Parts: sequence; C-alpha cells; structure tokens
Amino acid sequence: MASSYDPFSRLSALKPVRTRAAVLDTSGYEQCDELMSLTGSEVARNRYGDCLVSRQWYGTPEICDIGVDALRLLLPKASPTSVDHATDATKWLFLDTETTGLCGGTGTYAFLVGLAWWDSGGLQIEQLFMRDHSEEHSVLAEIAQRLRERPVLVTFNGKSFDWPLLETRYRMTRSIAVPSISAHLDFLHPARQLWRLKFKSLRLADLERNILNAESLGWTRQNDIDSSRIPEFYFDYLRGGSPATIAGVFHHNRMDLRGLAALAGRVLCTLTDPEVASAGGALELYGLSRLLNRRGEDQQARTTYERALAAGLPETVDHKARHELALIAKRGKDFDRAIELWSELSRGSATSPQACEQLAIHYEKRVGDHHEAARLTRAAIAELHKSARHGFIAPSRTAGLLMQFQHRLARLERKISAKRDLSKGVRFSHGAV
Repeated sequence: MASSYDPFSRLSALKPVRTRAAVLDTSGYEQCDELMSLTGSEVARNRYGDCLVSRQWYGTPEICDIGVDALRLLLPKASPTSVDHATDATKWLFLDTETTGLCGGTGTYAFLVGLAWWDSGGLQIEQLFMRDHSEEHSVLAEIAQRLRERPVLVTFNGKSFDWPLLETRYRMTRSIAVPSISAHLDFLHPARQLWRLKFKSLRLADLERNILNAESLGWTRQNDIDSSRIPEFYFDYLRGGSPATIAGVFHHNRMDLRGLAALAGRVLCTLTDPEVASAGGALELYGLSRLLNRRGEDQQARTTYERALAAGLPETVDHKARHELALIAKRGKDFDRAIELWSELSRGSATSPQACEQLAIHYEKRVGDHHEAARLTRAAIAELHKSARHGFIAPSRTAGLLMQFQHRLARLERKISAKRDLSKGVRFSHGAV
C-alpha cells in the first residue's frame, strides 16, 4: 500500500542483490527457514518457479452486506454487468502490496502481495512473497489465478498505485497476461469524501482508530512497523539481513487487509443507511451529502444536507452546505427554498458573492426586477473584492468571477436604461397628444 518513506532508501536498489543461487547457500537456507517459521509460510510452486506463501484466517471483520444502490454510488461509471458482479461478496478480492518504492515504473517491484477474500464467515488472507527478484513471475502467476476465481478487485488507493504497478509488472514479463477484472472498488476516494473534513489524516491506520474501532474487531497497530522503512527492510533482507523485520512487514500487510475489509463494510453501511452517518455527526453527514450530490442523487443529497445543517456544522462548512443545498433546490424547481438559503447567505458578516449572484439571477429572470438584480450584482462584486483581499478566493478564480459579475451588471444596466428610455418615450408621446 502506498505510504511515504525516505526516497534515498531507493538507492539501495542500485546495489547488487543476491540471485536465487545465492539464497541457497547455507546462510540463505537458514534465513529462509527462519522467515518461514516467523510468518507461517511455505514454498509454493507453479510453472514459473517458487515463492513463499503465508495463509491465515480471521473471524473478523465479518462479511459485509452489499446493497446495489450503494455499489452504484461507488461505481458510477461501471456497466450494469460490473455492478451485478460486485454484488456477490464471494467474488471480492482484497489486494494490498508492499513495494520497493513509490515512484512506480519499471524499477519498482511489489515484493509482498497481500490478498484476502471472504470465506467461512470470516476473512482468508494469503500473502505472496518474493525471496528475490527471480520469483516475481511466480508471484504474478498466483495473483492471476486468484483474480480468475474472484474478479472484483478491492483496494485502498489501488486504482492510483497498486494495480497500475502490477499491470506494469505483468507487461514486463512478456509471458503472463494482465488479469482481467470485472469491477474495481477503491475505498480511498469515498473515505476522503466522507471524512476528510472530520479528520486530518485518512491513512488506513488512522481510519481504523477513528472510524472502525479496530481493537474491538480483534487487532491493534500498537506493535506496527514504520511503513516508511518497508523498502529499506526488504533491501536489507536481500543482503542477508534479519528476517524479523520482514516478518513485521507481513504483519503490517495483514492489518492493512483487515482494515480495508472493515472499511469496506463501514462505507457500504453508511451509503445504505444514513443513520450510520448521523451517528458520526454533522461533518460525516455533510460528507455523505457531497458524495450523493456528486453522484447525481439529488433527493437523497437534499435530505442529507438538511440533516447535516440541523445537526450543526462549523460556520465555513455551514455556508458551503447551504449553497450546495440551494443549487439542488433550484434544480428541483423549489425556488422558495433556494431563495431562502441564498438570502441567509447574502446577509451577515460572511456574505457569499455566489449567493448574491444567484439572487440576482432570480430577480432578473423570474421576478423581472432589474433594479434589485443590479443591486445584488453590485453587492456580489463588493463581496468578491473583500473575499479576495482576505485570501478566501484564489486570484484566478476571482478574475473569472469578476468578469462574470461585471458582464451581468452591464447587461442589467442596459436593460434598465432601455426601460427608462422607453418610459420617457411613452410620456413624451402622451404629452404631444
């Protein structure tokens, strides 16, 4: 799994490492035996060679319920067939990799690949380890076989890192095809949408502590390793270092897989039952509102925005929520509620330029009061300048909005002037008669 680490540790990759033959000297045998003992591993063989495989089964987290509506929110661009496949939890394959670096590309290896799936009411974990780089083909072949059995890939940041890296490694073999997957669920992005305003860090370990109550699920990160040093630990192992640190990497990877499975259940519960988000407080409700809004679920989003506002949001978030809710109300042609929200935002010490603009649009197009629309547009320009001075709006955004507001004001002033001229003309005509 992607994590920050000292980039200079990658320089170790440029130093000579032992080949498979070197592993089989006396000290190499002892090192392998110790690692197998520490991790409960055994040697697996396929047509491409050997690798180490470690298997464990855990009763927690338990298999999660999967609702079709929740999956559509998580897979907004997926085909109906992909969504149907993903509804079968027995077809899910959780994946997390430990790699020699974060830069990706041809020089980065996934030396430990953790896989997990629901089995017998719990979570079966399988970890594939390269004792040296010559065992990569064997590891990739094993992953491909698991994906044929369970083609719904489930990751945390895997769309951006783990899976693209493995696709690169498959292509570089020129002998093992990239496995096909029927759907890819990545839970980093919904986690960000739900909780980024509530918590400073969205690392999986921090989500376990703040959201999942991992200790109640049967594990703890208390003795976890420093993930930033994982590449260093592997390079040290390749040069004959102690297997104990690699055993720590195995443990870290297992916890990541269990955390990912628990997070998947929590996200699905939240998307299925807003009461779960309610228990998480106003900020979590707001995060759910935005996720629903971005997926085009206007009615659900509107209800959840109202609940978030009623629960009490911080001032800046409250303003954003009211503006977003007003736009939904406008799309639903509930202009009374939209005007109510924009009117609230146009008053007070933190007047919203966008709210003033929306009110101006309403008075121009629906009420026909050009004078009030012009007044509100001038207020929007004044508030925009104020926001820019305080650094609330980026200069590039300020310039675009200012041009937009000025264009609107000029059009309104032309309409007012034309109406005034028309009125004068009518009075003159009457006087002549």
